[in-house]
This record gives sequence, structure tokens and C-alpha cells, in this order.
Amino acid sequence: MEETKTAQKTRLTFPKGFLLGAAAAAHQVEGNNTKNDWWRAEEEGKLKAKSGLACDHYNRYEEDFQIAKKLGLNALRISIEWSRIEPQEGKWNSKEIEHYRTVLQKMKDLGLTRMVTLFHFTLPVWVADSGGFENQKGVEAFARFAWFVAENLGNEIDLWCTINEPGVYTAMGYRKGLWPPFKKSTVPMISVYLNLIKAHKSAYHAIKEVIPEAQVGIAKNNPYNEPFYRNHWLDRLLTRVVTYIGNHYFLDRIQNECEFIGLNYYFYHQLRFHHKHGGVDMNRNRHEEYRHDHTEFVRSDLGWRLFPEGLYHLLKDLKKYSKPIYITENGLADAKDAHRYNYISEALSATKHAIDEGVDVRGYFYWSLTDNFEWHEGFWPRFGLVEIDYETQKRTVRDSAKIFKEIKIE
Repeated sequence: MEETKTAQKTRLTFPKGFLLGAAAAAHQVEGNNTKNDWWRAEEEGKLKAKSGLACDHYNRYEEDFQIAKKLGLNALRISIEWSRIEPQEGKWNSKEIEHYRTVLQKMKDLGLTRMVTLFHFTLPVWVADSGGFENQKGVEAFARFAWFVAENLGNEIDLWCTINEPGVYTAMGYRKGLWPPFKKSTVPMISVYLNLIKAHKSAYHAIKEVIPEAQVGIAKNNPYNEPFYRNHWLDRLLTRVVTYIGNHYFLDRIQNECEFIGLNYYFYHQLRFHHKHGGVDMNRNRHEEYRHDHTEFVRSDLGWRLFPEGLYHLLKDLKKYSKPIYITENGLADAKDAHRYNYISEALSATKHAIDEGVDVRGYFYWSLTDNFEWHEGFWPRFGLVEIDYETQKRTVRDSAKIFKEIKIE
């Protein structure tokens, strides 16, 4: 049954202090981030689209923050562009520090809790040319950057995310070769993933050296996996192994170096072991349009299956860490705004269900506040609560965004 935005009004109540927010990343919205590896790759024609001016958020941040406030949001997650702060090794840009200070102070003035990500996929060119996170130098450079931000902007940051989606970054840049540095090689992929663990830990301690009371976590992308054949032991085993490697290996190794866990949720997989030939099948079979109960999936414009119920299961799965949890990203590409209202409503209901069962969930950040540059896909996927006309930079609030004023916080 197809969802529509004429759904029944959402009536949900969350605990006092719960954060209702939206998220964004610097390179995707600011525009003219000319000193990082993505911009260079765009200029060299290695990507099908150029970020260019993007949403011009660098200049229009106040307008965007005011829109967020009017939507009923009380928090925002942004990222600080490393290449703006340190365009050359060891050379810090005081003008950009002051820019981000103004940005963060404006958020505070509007009553928005400030969650800041330090690494959201883009590297300064000089870091990329030194091998990025393929070596220890990249780890040390990132820790130094984290220390510098803490020293200069720490009083303006409420919640810290060191790294966004380490698994996605390594897979897209080192296995699929779709993102800088466009490699398809297992050894550097593993090396980068392990070094991102070190990078998080090093950045964590660097921040804590400056601000011992800082609340530091990570934004971890976890899909919800189920066995395709629930009664087949190979499918169940495959699901357990894939879930541990993808969802828990990283978290297990940083659990002593984080105050909270950030969960990014987009993907639902039915995992099937090829019983006759061996191998793994993730959603690529003739039954992929349907769930176990034969319900047909609704899909986003990117073809991603919409399964908001998966949030409940993932949150329950993370309860074992005994850490506060923030849903740091969750959303869908939906240019016609046909499914967004229902999807957010069901995702928030799944979140409330987990809270009612004792999971310490502190907030939900929709991805994203505005339409933006969606990495190798370019500008066509429309995730935003706010539509962007890229020719005029006009902002138009989508109808689905009304849902946040329907949520009550005690």
C-alpha cells in the first residue's frame, strides 16, 4: 500500500530534553569548499557533478537556522570543514575559525543545540596527498585538528561527532571506488578502517585534553539485517556475521572512548546465502520487492527500501553498550514529498517504542534540513525538509516538515 502525506496527524510525546533536529555536512551545503579532495576530484572530472555553490549555506546559514527554528526543531547537526580551518599543514585560518564561531553562536541564540562533526568525508588536499587515513600521519593530523577546534571553538559545541560513517567512507572510497581516492583494493580499505578507529580514539583524547567534560561520540551507519529465509541456519548465521562486522566491530573498539553513540539509519537488508553455489546475496533476488509477510516495499527516489521499523531493532541492539544514543541521521530522497511525512512519523514511533522499552535515546536528527549535494549522485536526490531551487537559491519548506510541530516534548 503506497504511503501519502495525508497521513493521520502524528501524536507522539518524548521525554524532557529530547532533541528534534536535522543534519547537514559542510561540503554538501556550504559551497566553494575549494581546498578539499572532493572539490579537486570534481574539477578533474572524476565525478559526474560539481558541488559549486551548493546551497550557499556558508552565506545563508542564518536564514537556514531560522527556518529550522520555525519548523519546530530544537537542534542541528553540522560539520566543520577541515580544509577551511587548515588549508595547508600547520597553517590555521583564523578567519574561518571566526566564521564558524559566528555560525555556532547564531545557533545558540536561536535555542538550537549544536552537534558538530569533525570529519564528514572530505579531506584537505594536503592530507589526501599524504595518504589520508591510510597511514598514521593522517591519524595524527586529525587528532591535531580536533585539538585545535576544541581549543578555539570548544565552548560553542554541545555534542561532538568525531567521524561520520567510517564504514561508508571506506567502502565508497576503497572498495567501490566511487569516492576519493577512487581505489578498489582490499588492503588499503582494511587499513583505513582500522586507522579510523585510531583516529576516533586520538581525536577523543585530544578533545578531552582541552575540555574534560566534552560529550564526544561518533556517527555510525548501521543497516538493519534480517535472514532472507528465517528458518535456514546459513541465512541466520550469515546475518549474525555481517551484522557484527558491519554494525559492531567498530563500536566494540571505541566504546571506552565515547560518551554517546550516534546512529545513522537508511538501509534494510534481507541476507541470503546461495545455498547451491555459496556466496552472499543482499536484496538481489527475484523476491526483493517483498518482505517476509509479502508486503511490498515502498522505495525512495534512490531505490532504497523504506523500513522505518528497523530503527526500533537497531536501537534495541545498541542498548548493550549502556550509552546514550542519538539518531544522527535518518531520511529519504523524495522529490515529490509523497512518503516523507509517513516515513518520519513511523521512524519516530519506532524510536519512541525503543525508549518505552528502556533504550536511552536522546534525540532524532532527520537527514537533511535542506536539499543538498549528495556526493557522487550530485544534486538530483532530494532529501530536504526544505526544497532548494539551485538556480535562485530560494528556500521552500516542504509540506512534510509540519510533522515536527506535532511532536510533544515533556
